[in-house]
Amino acid sequence: MSMDVSVVIITRNAAATLSRTLDALTCYDDVVVYDNGSTDDTCSIVQAYSNTTLHHGEFLGFGPTKRAAVSLAKYDWIFSIDADEAPTKELNAAINDWVATATPQQAGKILRENWMLGKPVHHSGWGNDWLIRLFNRNTCNFNDAAVHESVSLAKNTEVSQLNGKIEHLAVNDLAQFLDKINRYSDLRASSKKLKHYPFALIFLKALYAFIRTYFFRLGILDGWRGLTISVANANGVFWKYAKNNVNNRL
Repeated sequence: MSMDVSVVIITRNAAATLSRTLDALTCYDDVVVYDNGSTDDTCSIVQAYSNTTLHHGEFLGFGPTKRAAVSLAKYDWIFSIDADEAPTKELNAAINDWVATATPQQAGKILRENWMLGKPVHHSGWGNDWLIRLFNRNTCNFNDAAVHESVSLAKNTEVSQLNGKIEHLAVNDLAQFLDKINRYSDLRASSKKLKHYPFALIFLKALYAFIRTYFFRLGILDGWRGLTISVANANGVFWKYAKNNVNNRL
């Protein structure tokens, strides 16, 4: 299989999952890895693959950093994937077939299956997770969001659902999960886009985040994983607003 598609990945200390990702991408001849200061074996893992190019740059927030990585790609068609994700063989075949006839005014939406500690999560806001990950950089690219970035589409872009899926190892251990909550709340608090609320209201917003995830989004059906995700979402909401207040001395 040979296709004019560049895969773009940003990394930082991703050694635990990166080999799995790169093993699933050997059918692509241009895999751009944009590293943001890894101190583990991430860079040496990348250099072991003949189809990868390793670049180094500052982390500017997820959206701007991914745009910087996109600019380094060989091809205009971009398949964006994270270092803890891997495409199935069915998805790689679907991308190959789709790009052969697609125009720059089209983009591909892909199902991401989110795993937590060895098992896929089907509820809790983690199920039915369709994301635009295949696009032409001449018409589409990532937005400026520091966290929860997405691809901004040109007007009248036609979006197609592709067969196959991305398997996402979202949580491999709880310490990593807690670290992610802390990092994301730091980024949101420093974005200067959050409103300021009194701490009593912040608590209520966090409580609602738990209720929404556990009951409205059926986290209760995911067992202890759903409970953990619900508590994590509540923590994320609380800390991003609390840090925002403290950063501004409110």
